Amino acid sequence: MKTKYKKKEITMSQTVETIKKLRELTGLGVIECKKALEKAGNNFDKALEILKEKGIQIAEKKTDKTTKEGLIGSYIHSNGKIGVLIEVTCESDFVARTDDFKELVKNLCLQIAATSPEYIKRDDIPPEVIEQKKKIYNDIETFYKENVLFEQPFIKDDSLTIEQYIKNKIAKLGENIKVNRFTRYQIGE
Repeated sequence: MKTKYKKKEITMSQTVETIKKLRELTGLGVIECKKALEKAGNNFDKALEILKEKGIQIAEKKTDKTTKEGLIGSYIHSNGKIGVLIEVTCESDFVARTDDFKELVKNLCLQIAATSPEYIKRDDIPPEVIEQKKKIYNDIETFYKENVLFEQPFIKDDSLTIEQYIKNKIAKLGENIKVNRFTRYQIGE
């Protein structure tokens, strides 16, 4: 009898730890994590996929919300020859002061310093530039991945694009987040 109780307790403990880990990775609530784990038949990876999809849905619902708070981020490369300024906004000052938001701004600065994008989104590219680039690039998607911040693979996790990384933060923080503008400086350019 004690063996069964201990076995059940260990299983419950493992479930609690799994829910805790899912919550840390996604930023979603305990109940959502528990439901996803149950739906996935206690399969951690399947539950994580379910929660990521839910996070994307949450992020898409928030895209129309006004963002009047945020941070101006900056980065100067160690050689002093590359610098980045970025404006990232969110809905509240509370979120702007969180470590997660600050980390997002810092990572975006590093991304821009490393990859030198010219545009934030595809919609920012003038049609005449797209037509010109179509003549140069065999595949216009390559141009987008190289020059559009949201299309680039995230330098710290290339399984995500920057857009997906930002949507994950929106889901975790529960507020809309926008990259309004950035400037990259490099000596000699």
